[in-house]
Amino acid sequence: MNKDRYKTKIFFLIILLIFCIMGGIFLGRFYISPTTFFSIILEKIRGIENNSIESSVIFQLRIPRIIMNLLIGAGLAVSGTALQGVFQNPLVSPDVISVSSGAAFGAALGILLFGMNNYVIMLAMTFGILSVSLTYILSKVRGESSTLSLVLSGMVMTSLFGSLISLIKYTADPYDKLPAITYWLMGSFSNISYSEIKLASIPILSGIFILYLLRWRINILSLGDEEVRSLGLNPSNTRTLIIISVTLITATCVTVTGIIGWIGLLIPHICRMFIGVDNTKLIPSSCITGAIFMLIIDGIARTATASEIPIGILTSLVGAPFFIVIFKRYKSW
Repeated sequence: MNKDRYKTKIFFLIILLIFCIMGGIFLGRFYISPTTFFSIILEKIRGIENNSIESSVIFQLRIPRIIMNLLIGAGLAVSGTALQGVFQNPLVSPDVISVSSGAAFGAALGILLFGMNNYVIMLAMTFGILSVSLTYILSKVRGESSTLSLVLSGMVMTSLFGSLISLIKYTADPYDKLPAITYWLMGSFSNISYSEIKLASIPILSGIFILYLLRWRINILSLGDEEVRSLGLNPSNTRTLIIISVTLITATCVTVTGIIGWIGLLIPHICRMFIGVDNTKLIPSSCITGAIFMLIIDGIARTATASEIPIGILTSLVGAPFFIVIFKRYKSW
């Protein structure tokens, strides 16, 4: 793709992202007009205290939620793009290395044992990392580590942790713990605060930054291991670093908001339609597009009905049919 056309498309995505952010602030069951918003912002800049309902809604509810939308959408989309590039398989997503199922099991176990507190976050991240480690170890049982063996090992571990989650739900108190576990597993941004943003921002942004720096190496990995070695790079170390970065991002996302599917699978395909297959351009565009998609879906989740729809349900309802259309249209993928 010509550089000027690429810059134009990125500029368009940034403008669309800004519109989605502003829409997320203005729209909701409690409408805030642009005039009210900008007057509150000006008062904040001048140091004038404003304790109005509008100010509380903007700074305590909507802005934290929008920031988390940006982090989660960008993180999952970039993770999916990186994995599809590394494995050279357009049907791969962060779930394939079992990090989502491992982190979900850790969180469900934490809710069962301790209720909703910091132990849930610690257990989710611990089991997310453990799940990926077990997947990687299992892929080397036969003395070699190939893309196929890693994917198959991921499927095994995903099935295992899925069964363990079902066991936890079966043993949980049906009046207290079970509803909390079930609702969390469906994904939600409803209880996001600045403390969760502090927890999530460093690992997600660090993982995105590492994948951005490695974007040209992802292109080289598609040439095959021998070609990569001839260029002075270690393909195994590069893949490991990419997988660690994806694990860091995905485990954090699952820890904070629960399981939100389809972002890592769908967004790379959408970007590939307009940007091409060059990962040096695809990863930045996926980052922005994932954030836009997450803002739109979350906006629908909190405004479509009287009660908020879990975000995981909406991403599946939107993602599955959209992916079928894309997959049918672009058979060469």
